[in-house]
Amino acid sequence: MSSFVDSAQLHAKAGDGGAGCVSFRREAHVAKGGPDGGDGGRGGDVIVVADPNAASLLGFRDHPFRRATDGEHGTSKRQHGSRGKDVVVQVPVGTQVFDAEGNLVVDLAGAGDTWVAAQGGLGGQGNARFLSNRRRAPAFAEQGEAGAEFWLNLELKLQADVALIGFPNVGKSTLIARVSAARPKIADYPFTTLVPNLGVVRVGNRQGRPGDATEFVMADIPGLIEGAAEGRGLGHDFLRHVERARVLCVLLDASPLSVQSPREQELILLRELGDYQADLLERPRVIVEARSDLSEDRDGYGFPISSITGEGIDALVSQLAGLVAEARRDEAERQTNAIVVHRPIPEEISVERDHVGVWHVLGRPALRAVRFHDLTDDEALAEVTSRLKGLGVDRLLSRAGVKDGDIVSIGPLQLEWWRDMAGFGLDRGEHHRTTARERLARSGRLGTREVDDDDEE
Repeated sequence: MSSFVDSAQLHAKAGDGGAGCVSFRREAHVAKGGPDGGDGGRGGDVIVVADPNAASLLGFRDHPFRRATDGEHGTSKRQHGSRGKDVVVQVPVGTQVFDAEGNLVVDLAGAGDTWVAAQGGLGGQGNARFLSNRRRAPAFAEQGEAGAEFWLNLELKLQADVALIGFPNVGKSTLIARVSAARPKIADYPFTTLVPNLGVVRVGNRQGRPGDATEFVMADIPGLIEGAAEGRGLGHDFLRHVERARVLCVLLDASPLSVQSPREQELILLRELGDYQADLLERPRVIVEARSDLSEDRDGYGFPISSITGEGIDALVSQLAGLVAEARRDEAERQTNAIVVHRPIPEEISVERDHVGVWHVLGRPALRAVRFHDLTDDEALAEVTSRLKGLGVDRLLSRAGVKDGDIVSIGPLQLEWWRDMAGFGLDRGEHHRTTARERLARSGRLGTREVDDDDEE
């Protein structure tokens, strides 16, 4: 089984927030101690980091699940729950993250680039947070918010300095084994290499004294065939690893056994590269005639080498090292080494109507506004109404076309919509039991009676 995996899935589950506590001070000689419930802790985040020491996505193939811990619940005496622990997911540099619909979410192209894949849920506020001059003994608290949860697709695009490109069985694996410590599978049949192989090439001092040698990474890209840009064979799987290579080394088979001439091979390979991504043709490249020791006709069309006899190998490696150094200098002038931190875009509130006529208010801010332990509590419902109005939910519903009596669903809460009915004249004498919920329903834009509640007399 290959240890190189360049595509995998990630299931990111952030921690849930802890619940707020409903508690009152109970001490000797203190008749009315007041609320002292603490807040719940926030859930941990799932954070994806581009690690230069990670080589592939092998760790996600059989174990795609990454979950952060939940926040602790609040307790009495205003003691807040502890925060959940974050989970740091390390992926190779060059990993791209796609959502379940195939849209690119983030490209972790630089070492240390960080992306918050799933945010932990906020902790619920304890009842001590709701103390006010008008509300002296709040008997409600917030539930913790559920952490975000996503299925994501990961794809790795190798960031090699030099990419070896050529038809199957042209000698790419033999060359990388000759110039580096990489040991790819080598055989005399096409498509021996099914995954990219990486090798570190040292130019200069072979003993490895610091400062005396130049190093670059060479990638053995599995053989391309005609039509690879349209996905023929494993074209797209192979070609994406060429996108970020600084220098292209195009290997042509110069032996008499080759069906096509070196010039024909070059035209086909360059056409496939251009069809896949046009700017690949603008990269520095070296044309190499492999197996030149078997050819008697040397017209100087390409750089002649033989990986078996060693002919031309040192000169080729030196030329590639020079092009890599030049490309690195150009990149350093164009960009900085600042680490990029990608964060989720805040969700906006939206309104949708389903097939049975129920209006659904969507968006994390709206769901946060209704996360209370007991939504039958009049004071809790008054707080919900105030929050939703502050978020502009009543205006959004009006613009969407909601009518009196329509059902509005916000997370676990279902409400009846009533416009401002203060002008209709609420005669308290005719209503012996007018609760706070009913008064809010008639004086505010959002009705705050729960749908499942029995009508009060």
